[in-house]
Amino acid sequence: MKNNILLFVCLLAGVMLAVCTETAFAQQQDSTAADSLLLEQIKQQMEEDQDKEDEESAQVSPQTRTARTGLADLNPAISAIADFRSLYTTQGDRNIDAFVQGFELSFFAAIDPYARAEFYPVFEGEGGELNPAVEEAFIETLSLPLNLQLKAGKFRQSFGRINLVHRHALPVIDVPAAYENFFGEALIDQGFSLSWLIPNPAFYQELIFEYTQGPGESPLFARSDGNQLMKLAHFKNFWSLSDNATLELGFSGAIGENELSETSRIGGIDLTYKWKPRRRGTYKSFEWQTEFYFSEFETGPDQDVDSWGMYSWMQYQVAQRWFLTGMYSYSNLPQNSDFEEQAIYANVGWYATEFQKLEFGPKLFTEGGFDEAEFAFRFRWVFVIGAHGAHEY
Repeated sequence: MKNNILLFVCLLAGVMLAVCTETAFAQQQDSTAADSLLLEQIKQQMEEDQDKEDEESAQVSPQTRTARTGLADLNPAISAIADFRSLYTTQGDRNIDAFVQGFELSFFAAIDPYARAEFYPVFEGEGGELNPAVEEAFIETLSLPLNLQLKAGKFRQSFGRINLVHRHALPVIDVPAAYENFFGEALIDQGFSLSWLIPNPAFYQELIFEYTQGPGESPLFARSDGNQLMKLAHFKNFWSLSDNATLELGFSGAIGENELSETSRIGGIDLTYKWKPRRRGTYKSFEWQTEFYFSEFETGPDQDVDSWGMYSWMQYQVAQRWFLTGMYSYSNLPQNSDFEEQAIYANVGWYATEFQKLEFGPKLFTEGGFDEAEFAFRFRWVFVIGAHGAHEY
């Protein structure tokens, strides 16, 4: 009897277990089917959203699309650039030195689909100290009609080629003597700049007009106490000679008040040739850049000083990271056409990456003939941290 009861209990337990198992399995199948259906609906919705986004993106210009992409992150791109130098020179009492030439911070970002901004606070090395300043701070439009672009703020002015490039990005350690004698540290001013991309289907042409208050420190110009603004124009012509070579020819002119409350004028011609083969561009390249300056500095009524200067450099890439650069410069002074300064430079550059480079080489400079030249050997180490934007081509 006990055995029959035990057998009946076991059979009942087995039936109940089978029923429970079958119910759980059915519920699991229903849940799995529901999850699969939900995933399919989500996938379909994502595909529809992506198609809609692609259609909207195709309806805006590439320039606006780039600006909208920048809005994905409201924080600006930030970088820091340091320029460390060491030298030996036969000039003066202190023949050996090591110093930081400059330290630059960089902030740039799209404000909205219509404008972007750049901000460059710097610490400039002078007399063993680092003095704070603002090199550039400007806003620039992105979507004006008729191929126009407007810039306002403090910026490097569009005179020639070298003035637009920050010193740490130049292929020469020292700026040309002609550039320094006519413009000082750089031609930087506050005001606005309007550029027009000329609709020329044959080659690239750009015309720039700038109106600024007059730079505070410049051998040629000064800030006027009256209503005379500094006016500048630049006409750029750019040809793609082949898949490997380009040529640029530019004409510049500027007029403004000088430190004697008279008028200064300067004209310039710049020529740049670049060669970089598409197949071996990582290992070989060549650049030749030349500028001429012609100035007129008024010292009084019907009295002026006419002077000129020039520089020319060539840079040849001999290997993936090795560059050879040579430069010659000749210059008068804006207020003294009898003064003559000449310099010959040579650099060997090792460009580890786009974030670090080391350069070293000799320099001969003289205020007369090269039989009386002074000698210097210079070393420069430039390094960047952060997402530093590319300079103009």
